[in-house]
Parts: sequence; structure tokens; C-alpha cells
Amino acid sequence: MIDDDGYFGEPIAARYDDTTGDMFRPEVVDPAVDLLAELAGDGAALELGVGTGRIALPLAARGVPVHGIDMSRAMVARLRAKPAGDGVDVTIGDFATTRVPGEFAVAYLVFNTINNLTTQDAQVDCFANAAAHLRPGGCFVVEVGVPELRRLPPGQSAVPFLIGDTRWAFDTYDPATQAMSSNYVTIADGRAEHRSIPFRYVWPAELDLMARLAGLRLRDRWEGWAREPFTGESVRHVSVWEKPAG
Repeated sequence: MIDDDGYFGEPIAARYDDTTGDMFRPEVVDPAVDLLAELAGDGAALELGVGTGRIALPLAARGVPVHGIDMSRAMVARLRAKPAGDGVDVTIGDFATTRVPGEFAVAYLVFNTINNLTTQDAQVDCFANAAAHLRPGGCFVVEVGVPELRRLPPGQSAVPFLIGDTRWAFDTYDPATQAMSSNYVTIADGRAEHRSIPFRYVWPAELDLMARLAGLRLRDRWEGWAREPFTGESVRHVSVWEKPAG
């Protein structure tokens, strides 16, 4: 069931940082913050889907003014409760269409958040929204996985990504619609709980076309935040599109 917070209401927000703990490790966060701070320069940053502040807070600690957009009040409440959490301005709303005041040197979407927009139209709108917030020469950065269709067993549509004693998780893919979902099964007190979150997977070339429609051009694409080369074997990418300066 979803509520006004979408799929990231209070039950998810309460344990989000714990269940994604590996993503908070310095070796994961620091390279992302390094790149974003470099792109921001003397300007401000806009995070689409700011969540509990995993990236926004350390980026702000570098002296970069950060504004976030997020639909989930429950997630934002966790950000606010953290040290310096009141130093990040946040607007509640759909990051595909919500506008905020100001002009930004960099806008960014991390950790597959572009896939939370479950239609192609919404993803196109997101690129247009990011471009509208950028100053000339500003950049839009997206971190997202490459669809793992090659891992699908013949005749099957699911790929497991967590197998434990009491927790299992798997993604399902529909190649006809690019719809996917992440599914979580947890055993607690002898009972099984199931949660499913819908997404829409998107290809790098498709993102490039969305960027072009928004008036942006591809500047860089790497496998990760450490700027490793992107290859045909890469399972994710960090892409940077630039708004022309003139």
C-alpha cells in the first residue's frame, strides 16, 4: 500500500539507513561527493529525491548550498533529525515536475532514483525539469544501473540480488514495457512479509535522448563515481549531461 509519501512512507523511512547501510560507507559516498562538489564549483546543487540526506549532507558540509526535492515527508524527517540536517533546504513534491527558486550549477539523481519514475513520460519530464533549474554550463548527473537482462535465465523474468537466512530480494523485468519491480521477502516471528516497489528501467542511449530533448548534451559517462571507464560489461553508470553555456 502507498500513501502520500509514495512507496517510502514511515515504515520504510524508519529503517532505510539500516537496510541500505553499505551505501553510507565513506568509500561509496566520498567519490560521489567529490565529483558533485567539483561540478558545483562556486554554485548550488539540487538533489532530486534527496531522501534521508546520504549525499546532500556531506555535500553541504563541503560548503556547497544544497536544495532537495522529495515526495516523502517521512524520509525528509530523517534528514532533518541528523546533525546539520536543517542546513539543507527541502521542497516536498514530485521531483519530475516540482520547481524551486534559484539557479543551480549541478542537479543530480543517485542510486537508481530515476527508475522511481515509472513511465517514460515522467522520466522525460524529469530531464526537462533538471535542465530548467540549471544555469548555463550547469550539469545534470544520474547514477543508475544498466538493465540486467543478460542475467535473466532463459524463459524467466526474475534476478535475485539478496539471499539470506531470513531475507530474500529479487528484481523482475518485463522487456515489453521496461517495467520492473524490486521485491523483498522477510521472515519475522515465523511469518513472511512481502514488499514490492515498481520501477521503470532505462537504457543509457534512452537517457541520452531524454537529455537531448531537454537541451542537454552528454559530457561524460563512467562506470562509477571514481570515473572508471564505461564498457559493455558495466552494470551501472554515472552520466553527466551539460547545459550549453551559450
